[in-house]
Amino acid sequence: MNRRVIGLLLLAGLIALGCIGAGCTDIPETTSGQSAPPTEGETPGPAAEGAGNVSAGNNRFAADLYRQLASDPDYAGQNIFFSPYSISSALAITYEGARGTTADEIGSVLHLPQNETLRRSGFAGLDAALNSGDENYTLRTANALWAEETYPFLPEYVDTAARWYGANATNLDFAGDSEGSRQTINRWVEEKTEDRIRDLLPAGSIDSMTRLVITNAIYFKGTWVKQFDPAETTEEEFRVAPGETVQVQMMHRTDEEAIYGYTETGTLQVLRMPYAHADGTELSMLVLLPREDNLTAAEEALDAETLADLRDSMTDRRVRVVFPKFTLETEYSLPRALAAMGMPTAFSYDADFSGMDGTDMLFISEVVHKAFVDVSEEGTEAAAATGVVVNLKCAPGEDTTPVFRADHPFVFVIVEEDSGTILFAGRVVNPEGS
Repeated sequence: MNRRVIGLLLLAGLIALGCIGAGCTDIPETTSGQSAPPTEGETPGPAAEGAGNVSAGNNRFAADLYRQLASDPDYAGQNIFFSPYSISSALAITYEGARGTTADEIGSVLHLPQNETLRRSGFAGLDAALNSGDENYTLRTANALWAEETYPFLPEYVDTAARWYGANATNLDFAGDSEGSRQTINRWVEEKTEDRIRDLLPAGSIDSMTRLVITNAIYFKGTWVKQFDPAETTEEEFRVAPGETVQVQMMHRTDEEAIYGYTETGTLQVLRMPYAHADGTELSMLVLLPREDNLTAAEEALDAETLADLRDSMTDRRVRVVFPKFTLETEYSLPRALAAMGMPTAFSYDADFSGMDGTDMLFISEVVHKAFVDVSEEGTEAAAATGVVVNLKCAPGEDTTPVFRADHPFVFVIVEEDSGTILFAGRVVNPEGS
């Protein structure tokens, strides 16, 4: 598969490095792995075209979400790391059940192909490629539906999630055992990410109103084609801001065989560090290093077209590489960010997920995301998971609170409470009169 088709995964690593300084009784229960994606004969149109469209949309979403998080005061001065592919996969499954404005907004924010065949075959093709296996690295992704066991989801929605996204449904007792259900989902995430993502769904995120949770997990572990010698790693200064430094472990690769993909502009240096692979998809880490301390130049290059142009301009040459070892663990609650990006309806009582259950009674109560990355002399380990929590809207009940508005003539009495004896009686026709 063309390198650009999986550029999304590379961008996830790039984002981290750029910021290092700064249920249902009608659902058959299944707990097996992903269902096989449709064969070419079952899918009208070229699967590769769909994968290309989905990948391009994912890359645009990655840049958009990065900018949204980077501009959020809550993350000012903090590292950022996330898997846009994990988030877009979980939300694409959610999109399959959305209708009307809700669907339009989600599709726009994710930059999803409007053509149903291209969208579905694109995700199926990418998932198949990412799970194809390689003897030199580990890379896998998985989706799942977790449904309230008493809730009647539409079979068409459940079938679509399973057939095209490998998201098989497991019935859970959200209504009667919310905490147990939360722990079951979190254990699945831990298993899929080699225990790197723990407690994806925090306490309180699942309750008796939860009807569906959609999850994605992704895991990668690979070694550099050109590994760093641990003996060359030294403690050095890392400039976190003008005039401010911290001590970090810096790796060195400056020998004659330090040949890397490289390009530069007036404001950037760009390095490609490939991971070892055999017959599987080729993976690399791209690093955008500003020539000055300001990250603006690197962040502006996160535009999908600019990033593609930079990759195309790379040539293999000797580069003296000095690079920090680092480990990042991040977690995000995404409703506010996603709403600000253009999909607020999904989180409101105006949400329309009738494609899931045939009613307008569902909305997204939470989107949680956790990510982990460790970069060392040997290579990189990265994992991420996303959970979309879909709850039942509270039915608008009739307000039975009485209103007593004495704005017209009335009668009143004063009684002795023990015996009920009326001590005084009267009426008020005009409170201002005598």
